[in-house]
Amino acid sequence: MLLNKIKNLADKNHPEVVKLRRHLHQHPELSFQEKETGKYVSEMLKSWGIPNKRGMAGHGVVGILKGKKKNNNIIALRGDMDALPILEANEVAYKSKNEGVMHACGHDVHTSSLLGVAKILNELKDEWGGTIKLIFQPGEETLPGGASIMIKEGVLKNPAPTKILGQHVHPPLAVGKIGMKAGQYMASADEIYVSVKGRGGHGALPHDCIDPVVVTSQIVIALQQIVSRYSNPTTPTVLTFGNIASTGGRTNVIPNEVKLEGTFRTMDEKWRKEAHRRMKKIAEMTAKGMGATCDFDIKVGYPFLVNHEELTAQTRAHAIEYLGKKNVVDLPIRMTAEDFAFFSQKIPATFYRLGTGNKKRGITSPVHTNTFDVDEDCLNLGPGVMAWLAIRTLGN
Repeated sequence: MLLNKIKNLADKNHPEVVKLRRHLHQHPELSFQEKETGKYVSEMLKSWGIPNKRGMAGHGVVGILKGKKKNNNIIALRGDMDALPILEANEVAYKSKNEGVMHACGHDVHTSSLLGVAKILNELKDEWGGTIKLIFQPGEETLPGGASIMIKEGVLKNPAPTKILGQHVHPPLAVGKIGMKAGQYMASADEIYVSVKGRGGHGALPHDCIDPVVVTSQIVIALQQIVSRYSNPTTPTVLTFGNIASTGGRTNVIPNEVKLEGTFRTMDEKWRKEAHRRMKKIAEMTAKGMGATCDFDIKVGYPFLVNHEELTAQTRAHAIEYLGKKNVVDLPIRMTAEDFAFFSQKIPATFYRLGTGNKKRGITSPVHTNTFDVDEDCLNLGPGVMAWLAIRTLGN
């Protein structure tokens, strides 16, 4: 039975996939700087006889797998490769050797797992049919997102996949499980950069100044109306400002300028554009009314991620075949963002979560933290279940 053969190969290849992951974890590279990572991925694929090309979106790698049975279907599998500017605090044998850079979002798992998928499917290519495009993507963590660039450069053409699957580590989910949600799943994400300019002076003489600190405070409060008064309660919306800093301000010095940074997230493109317009107007008019000026810049980021209803239902059923019903769980909407969303806006897509946590072993740290790690048993399940999902999605 093909399913059992995949499980056996996942078991057999597990030590090698762990080795791949640890190499990647020790040598992380930031977004759009994944030169050595891309080279490593390409060389591994070549060593298994899998044709591939490097250089898309900078350092992306695209491999092609073809089964030998008759089947004209084409799908894609995606794994991202970039790391984050975080100093790792874990004291492990495979700790990052690139100080200040860390695979704190699990992209080392995504890349090594997809390599594991490629190895399994390549060894079993006599037993399935169709074409699988392996997309090793750079730059997920940084705008404009490597996915958007790869799409512009033709990753969904020649050959053109009709469906795409992606997986992402999920520390709250125990190793041995996966989770997914059909329909809207993750939010769009825009970056907001605000500069409020007033007239600085002595802190004891505010009447001689136009205080940009006070003006900025009013803008922050006024903008909360975007969520509380303007957004439809049925449309998830988040507006958060995470950084505020003055230029030259002190305990007794009112600065000339204050800068503000934040993020806006939602799941409705029409409302997204309307909110951009309203935020800009509210900020500029609030500043003007207090005698200051406001430069309100919105960097449009990733769209919302939608899991195709029919494909996700099929993916869930196929996952249950591999894992059993109790190990395939429902997930709620998330207001985090992912540039896999660009793929989901182009072709039917399913983006699911791979359990990587283990409370008994203390592996519980969230992604984007300096203590993030995974239970490496996930590097057995990750390649195995995705290989099975790929074959079933192709219609084998």
